[in-house]
Amino acid sequence: MTLDQLRVFVAVAERQHVTRAAEALNLAQSAVSTAIANIEGRHATKLFDRVGRGIELTQAGRAFLIEARAVLARAEMAELVLADLSGLRRGTLIIQASQTIANHWLPRHIVAFRKTYPEVGISLTVGNTEQAAAAVHEGTAELGFVEGPLDDPALASQTVARDRLLIVVAPDHALAKTRKVTPDDLRGADWVLREAGSGTRSEFEEALEGRGIAPSELVATLELPSNEAVLAAVAAGGGASALSESVVAAGLRSGDLAHVQFDLPERAFRVLRHKERYQSRAADALLDLIRKAKP
Repeated sequence: MTLDQLRVFVAVAERQHVTRAAEALNLAQSAVSTAIANIEGRHATKLFDRVGRGIELTQAGRAFLIEARAVLARAEMAELVLADLSGLRRGTLIIQASQTIANHWLPRHIVAFRKTYPEVGISLTVGNTEQAAAAVHEGTAELGFVEGPLDDPALASQTVARDRLLIVVAPDHALAKTRKVTPDDLRGADWVLREAGSGTRSEFEEALEGRGIAPSELVATLELPSNEAVLAAVAAGGGASALSESVVAAGLRSGDLAHVQFDLPERAFRVLRHKERYQSRAADALLDLIRKAKP
């Protein structure tokens, strides 16, 4: 099995579409189909099921996808090791970041890195805090940027920025008109929250406990997997939520959201690295740019 075959498989698995995978890889559709057929035929294992006009991973395909991503990540890491020897003139730095960081904080630092080191690529995957930590632990990413608390002795954690959560509601919500919001006011509201495992959710629940409010006391009417979905639901009157100040800033300026006067403590944005894996010069260079950047 070749790395090219693994890349084809991963591209098809992520898009669940042969034609789109072929376009992304700049290959003929027949070449993509042949690569998948060769893997399946050699190992007598079906990786995809045809469902209607689309395809879906089989159980074997889902298990293989995890390993295929890990192998490709290790191959890219090996290339990055050699790139270090050539003075940051080649290679790809693999990063995974939580949604808040990836969408609102990290892009300007990636742009600064690419301007400084134009021949080094950056591959960024977006997930929640748990997924980013798992990627670094498993070696499929060298750096993980997260905002939630973690307890993994294999990972080194360093604070790279500070942030704070704001509670927001629709402008006509009762909490928007309450000057002094109490814990009982929060207990009586409906809530739209990020999914369990997200750093935003974990940090909010930790902040509540610090104010004497058990997370189970809140009425969570919706749990949604992205900041954008939460923002839309809150603006539509679905309830209150707690999100990063950088996420809600535009909605507050436009008047689509209102800030609830209930202070929450600051939180840290952290970068994760594996303590025992190779630490590339590209990763060091990105972190050095972040440290030197203005807040």
